[in-house]
Amino acid sequence: MIFSSKTIVSNSDMIKNYKACREKAGKYGKLFILKNNQPDAVLFSIDEYERLSEIIEYYETLDEEEALKFMESIPKNGVQKRYDSEQ
Repeated sequence: MIFSSKTIVSNSDMIKNYKACREKAGKYGKLFILKNNQPDAVLFSIDEYERLSEIIEYYETLDEEEALKFMESIPKNGVQKRYDSEQ
């Protein structure tokens, strides 16, 4: 996973500066929280959370074949395949 250093905060920063971290998550969509220099949690903005929720809800409506096509269309290592539900 690749992410900007602007979207990384330590657990202690999150505890001490929650409001600033929340604002940063709002600006960038998500904020990665590290504990002992290891990924620990992600803080999503409400907009990013709603966007992801819509994708999950859509995925849950697909039959097995459509779901497999959808999963294959998700970018891996920066390469994206086009998903077309009509195929």
